[in-house]
Order: sequence, then structure tokens, then C-alpha cells
Amino acid sequence: MQYYRFVTNRETANLDKFVTNMTVGTPSPFVYWAQDMQNIFLKVDLKDVKEKIIKIEPYGIEMGAEGVGAHGATYYHFRLNFYKDVVSKVKVEHQTKITDRSVEIVVRKQEDLLWPRLTKHNQKPAWLKVDFERWQSGEEEEEDQLPEINGNKRLQDIHGDYPDLYEKLKKDEFGYKKEDMKKVYLVLYNLSQFVFYMYVFIVMSIRYAKENVDSMSGTYEAVGTVMKFCQLIQFLEVMHPLFGYTTGSTCIAFAQVTGRAAILFLMIDAEPRMQTKPVVFYLFLIWSIIEIVRYPYYIAQVFKLNVSFLTWLRYSVWIPLYPLGILCEGIIILRNIPYFEETNRFSVSLPNAWNFTFHCPTVMKLYLLFLFFPGMYTMMRHMYNARVKKLKPNFWKKKLR
Repeated sequence: MQYYRFVTNRETANLDKFVTNMTVGTPSPFVYWAQDMQNIFLKVDLKDVKEKIIKIEPYGIEMGAEGVGAHGATYYHFRLNFYKDVVSKVKVEHQTKITDRSVEIVVRKQEDLLWPRLTKHNQKPAWLKVDFERWQSGEEEEEDQLPEINGNKRLQDIHGDYPDLYEKLKKDEFGYKKEDMKKVYLVLYNLSQFVFYMYVFIVMSIRYAKENVDSMSGTYEAVGTVMKFCQLIQFLEVMHPLFGYTTGSTCIAFAQVTGRAAILFLMIDAEPRMQTKPVVFYLFLIWSIIEIVRYPYYIAQVFKLNVSFLTWLRYSVWIPLYPLGILCEGIIILRNIPYFEETNRFSVSLPNAWNFTFHCPTVMKLYLLFLFFPGMYTMMRHMYNARVKKLKPNFWKKKLR
């Protein structure tokens, strides 16, 4: 195999021109790295490489090439800022070689020490991988497969010689994959919930535009199934804080999701006469508007995007909607009391095997008398504290600067 040297500073204009001509969406190839005390070993996963241009500086490396990679046959480009400086001059310390499956690059460090990571910043790109196989089996590599660097062809056996560093790199590598999968899951979850609630809102709006108030009686029949599905899926939000996916309170999430589920499944779905009442239309409309705002905000938070208007809307729309929604829930419970007294739904009478009695209408009355307004106050207080914490007095001043 032939060896290829890095381009000189006079030739770097070719790389700058190459990068400028590429679009913003130019893909990056998978890059695998390993190290010993003196060198950094990079393996660029590209086949049939053409027009390879590599630029090296003390602080990092940049490469552009045409080849076959994960995105097929196209132009690829990547740039890395190293953890520490490397030798930037064109010497024997810096070499590349092209194989049938990859481009292998050897970079000489300025200081003889092991790096805890390759990049300067903790957050590494998804296409950068640790070459564990080469690192663990470095002493077993055939001599003709390793470029000679100052007479040294041996990679450090990091697994045996430096177990602490190996465990840290392994944790960071798989931790990054876990973090990446967590983001994908959260985006898909929030996006799907947004789509479902948007569907409910659009269907209700179209029906109301066509039939006016006559559409209210058929609201549950039209969108009830989708609403029930969304509500069941929302129980995942109770587990998100437990798994470390979000930083919210598990108790607050459980109270919100369970309270809404009780209204939907026990008060509406279980009583057909309640399903045709106009209050169900208003409740579904309020719920859908709240969620249409909430889930896009959560998606922005996954990507750490601060959208000023969306943030303000998320922590302000509840001010009129939460009291109206809680009022609708109270009306549904109140209207259901005579229905449940008539049917004895969810009530248990004596005698029975458990010697236990439970009268559901009485519990509903006690809830409305003693727990309804304290519960509303607690929820409103929680949202108010969250709003004050998120929308500080200088919130808009910072955004306008």
C-alpha cells in the first residue's frame, strides 16, 4: 500500500474551496479513533476514495473526500478540534494510507500522554466512534498494517495497561448512544402527541364550522377514541422522571395524568348520557389547545432551543385555560352524580364477600365539597411558580438584546 502525506499550508486553499462548494447538508463519514502515548490513529470509513484532501493544524484536523460511505457515493467532509495540540508540520509523524475499506490517518501528539477523549469539547458528534477493537488488540496488529512512527509500531493495550481510562471511554461512548436514543424517543413521543391532539382540534373545528352548536353532541363519538389513546400514552410522562428522561416531578405528573384519566374514563366514557353534553366539547377543546402548545415546547427543549414566544405561550396559556378546564371537569362530576345514583355505577353494596361498602356518588360529592377547590389552588400555584421561575423579569430584555 502507498502512503500519502498531508497537504501543505500552500495547498489548504484547495480544501477551503472544496468545503465552500459543498452544501450545508454535506454528510460526515464515520470516524473511528484510537491512541497510544505518542500518536492519534484515525480510521475514516470511506471506500473508493477520490480527491482526498486533508488539512491539519495544531488544534485539529479537517478532511474532504469523495467516496462511498454510510450515505452512499457522494462527497464527505468532517472537522475535529483535538483535545490537545498536535504537531502540524509536514513530517514523517503525519501519514495516511488508503485501503480498500477506509482511510487511515496517524497524527503525532506534541506531548507524550494519553488523552481522556479525542475532541476538545465533551459533546462529541454522532459519527465519531471509539475504535475499541483496535485499542484492545493493538499489540496483535501485524507490522505491515501499522504506519511506522519514529520506529514505533505498537499501539498501547489500553484495556490492560490503562483500565480506568478504558472504562471512562467505554462509558462515554455508550453513554452518548444512550443520550442520543433518549433524544430520539422524546422527540418521537412529543411529536406523536402533538399530531394526535392537533387531529382532535382540527376535527372539532371542522365539525363546528359545518354544524355549529349541533356538532357538540357528537364530539365524543368523533374524537373520543383518539383522546383516550392520547390519555393512555400520557402515563409514560409519569415514568420519564423516574428514568431520568425529564427533570419534572413524578408526583405532579402522576396527579395531572391520573386526574384527567379519571374524568375521561370514569366520568365520560363510562356514562353514555354524559358523552353527548356540550361540556365535553369545551373540555376536549381546552385540553387539545393546552397540549398543542405544550408538546412543541418540549420538542424545542430536547434540542435546547429557546424560542421566546413559544416559551411565553407555554407558561401563559394555562392562565385562562386551566381554570376553565377544571371548571368543566367539576361540571361533569356534578352532572354525573344523579346518573351514578340511578345506576349505582362503581358502587359496592352489602352484603358481599369483602364485607365492604362503597358509594361512588357520595365520594363525588365529598370531592366537590372539600377537594375540588384546594386541588385547583394547588395546580394553579404549581403553574404560577413554574411561570415565575421560567419567565423572569428580564426574560424579554435578554431576548431583545
